[in-house]
Amino acid sequence: MNGAADMGGMMGFGPVTPEPEHERFHGDWERRVLALTLAMGATGQWNIDQSRAARESLPPPEYLAKSYYEIWLAGLEKLMAERGLVLPEEIAAGHMTVPPKALPRILTADAVPAVLAKGGPTERPAAAPARYAVGDRVRARNMHPQGHTRLPRYVRGHVGTVELVHGTHVFPDSSALGQGEQPQWLYTVRFEGRELWGGQGDPALAVSVDAWESYLEPA
Repeated sequence: MNGAADMGGMMGFGPVTPEPEHERFHGDWERRVLALTLAMGATGQWNIDQSRAARESLPPPEYLAKSYYEIWLAGLEKLMAERGLVLPEEIAAGHMTVPPKALPRILTADAVPAVLAKGGPTERPAAAPARYAVGDRVRARNMHPQGHTRLPRYVRGHVGTVELVHGTHVFPDSSALGQGEQPQWLYTVRFEGRELWGGQGDPALAVSVDAWESYLEPA
């Protein structure tokens, strides 16, 4: 979707200032938000693509006014409210006011290391040969879906070169809508800076984007 989250390449937001790798949290509440997000994801009430879509579909004024983990918390509240796992008055009060609903799976503290180590593999068996190969020139489709997509807006309509072929993986656009995995071939496509941003682009700059097959067409 074209939303506030898709801000790559946009002007007016100032420079990107990387933080030291060890500074992952700025307060204990951020740790709790991450833990809550992981714990609720493990219940199986939604998948990772639905979780991303919940965050990225927040209204632009709300999204842009929030910090990183405030966005995560708002997305979690949205997912839980949609499934009747939390009431508006509970969010406002900051504590439970009615008995909780039973969940089929619960992530206990002792199981966290094994669950995180296992991850959530997305590769699936291929149902058809890959359409593209390393070295092929492809164009990112000029698409503007109303639902979730992983194709950045700033590469749409531009030509790049396939760098890697990753096999077939769960298609996030359908997964986020609850329409099934619909696996597709996944590629890494390299776009030159001046292809994306014209003559003002840095000639030494290139951006590599992971793109599912339906995002691409022959150049």
